Amino acid sequence: MSEKLTAAAPSALSPAASVIRQEPNNALSLPTWAIHVSSVYEWGLAMALMWKYADVTGNPRWKGMTWGMVPLLGGAFAACTFHFFYNSDDVGFLVPLQAFLTFAGNTTLAIAAYRIYAAAEKPADP
Repeated sequence: MSEKLTAAAPSALSPAASVIRQEPNNALSLPTWAIHVSSVYEWGLAMALMWKYADVTGNPRWKGMTWGMVPLLGGAFAACTFHFFYNSDDVGFLVPLQAFLTFAGNTTLAIAAYRIYAAAEKPADP
């Protein structure tokens, strides 16, 4: 006995299912959203841990590294916002904003990392 699976008629779907069915083709999947949201959370957690590390070690340059991470966090929010609105042209300004924040964040992180390195290489005062 062979049974064919057929799609339910749209009227048979629950309201939530009909909303999901109406998403555009460029909508992010649930697993992709999970990765985006967890990455932003992890970045914020890394910033908090780095700030604590600065307090524990007494090296304020690690706080500079945390401040250097802020533009990249802003870029992550810009990217998530752009995707939330299904990459709409109405929020298209977020793409160059995210690119700028990525550039700025990479630059500030490089400067902060150099400051940590330079302080570690400096001989201790007697």
